[in-house]
Amino acid sequence: MLVTVMTIDSTTVLEMQAAVLARERFEEAAATLATRLAQAFGFERVSIGLQDYGHARLVAVSHGAALDATLDVSRDVAAAMDEAIDQAATICYPASAESRPRITLCHATLARREGVAVCSIPVVDLGSVIGAVTIETAPDRVLNPAEIELCEHVVSLLGPVLSLKHQNTRHWWVRTRNSWRNSLARLRGPGDWALKLAIVAPLAVVALLSFVPFPYHVTAPARLEGAIQRALVAASDGYIQQVSVRPGDAVKQGQVIAELARQDLLLERSKWESELAQQLNAYGTALARADRPLLMVKHAKAAEARAQLELIDKQIERAQLKAPFDGIVISGDLTQSLGAPVRRGDTLMVIAPRDRYRLIVEVDERDITDVRTGAAGRIVLAALPGRPFTFQVERLTPVGATREGRHFFEVEGRLDAQAAALRPGLQGIARIEAEARPLVSRLFGRLATWARLQAWAWGLWS
Repeated sequence: MLVTVMTIDSTTVLEMQAAVLARERFEEAAATLATRLAQAFGFERVSIGLQDYGHARLVAVSHGAALDATLDVSRDVAAAMDEAIDQAATICYPASAESRPRITLCHATLARREGVAVCSIPVVDLGSVIGAVTIETAPDRVLNPAEIELCEHVVSLLGPVLSLKHQNTRHWWVRTRNSWRNSLARLRGPGDWALKLAIVAPLAVVALLSFVPFPYHVTAPARLEGAIQRALVAASDGYIQQVSVRPGDAVKQGQVIAELARQDLLLERSKWESELAQQLNAYGTALARADRPLLMVKHAKAAEARAQLELIDKQIERAQLKAPFDGIVISGDLTQSLGAPVRRGDTLMVIAPRDRYRLIVEVDERDITDVRTGAAGRIVLAALPGRPFTFQVERLTPVGATREGRHFFEVEGRLDAQAAALRPGLQGIARIEAEARPLVSRLFGRLATWARLQAWAWGLWS
């Protein structure tokens, strides 16, 4: 058995590295490296393989030999590479007396089949075994430990260069997959506590946000209204004659707050008074003559005149707009409309009580299903930003409304406490308690709803 001693200088290694980098395609670079290794050390054949889906895949053979994964020799070489990769150690067959005991079944099979001596060296990049280099020599040539160590040094220097070449030519999704696979391998292995913490901590936060429920509130614009709102309307066509209050003024029950011109009504009343007097006179004459038919006619016309007088008296009385209860004027500034005509039924003023309010929350249609009757809530008014008020949901309006591009439902609430500073018409932001849900659902719930609606509109699900 022949024992040789190999020597190689740094210039040769640099030339190999330059030759690998000069090749544009990875397959060409791998074949060049295999051939240069075989020529520099005088090997029979050098094969290079990379790990792919847990098994070695032959990527290059020295001296321009063709690759055919179906050949028995190619399968044997790949199996020998797997043996070295799985054990993460250099394996030689036949083994020297000084080497550690290793599993060499695949190497023995390849050696017997080809009649050669076999040595496989793992290729390591960034601490991970990514492939192997299998060396075949003449059966009478034995690599001593020093020569094996020299081969390991060369492979350790040129292997990462070849790996970099391979990574640059692969699809981006393959690189991403391998990166994830390497990270998972590092996570499963010992050490790397900083990496494990950097990965596990965000995952724990995401899990916390995705599965742990947190208190949830439905937030929506809100406004205060009087618990009772009484509209004062014009009882008949006429003109505004006098106004004594403006919006925001307090009024007492029975107080006259506005008057309509009554001249036309008084003239109408005089007319019907004259008509009534005439019909009464005619009724007396018919009674004296015992003219029964005429008597019935005059009696009916007199009754009509009385009815008209009563109607006009009511209209004259209603020409004075009086406050129905103690409260505050919340709308209807008529001070700039003196002498302006009004029609019967026109709303002139609106009055609400000062000490009783109801809260109207404009809940978006996407959130209305989260609101329940009896739910508690809080509101902060723009006029009193430092003082939140609590309330209870009393009623959900079943009819939606649209305003300023928003479609919402009005939710009525009852304030738990009243304050002298409250006024009808104040606006603010209300928060209504709803069922607890994860923060991810709160952050992306509306986006998910929009996506489902679009998917339905496009016919992606039925």
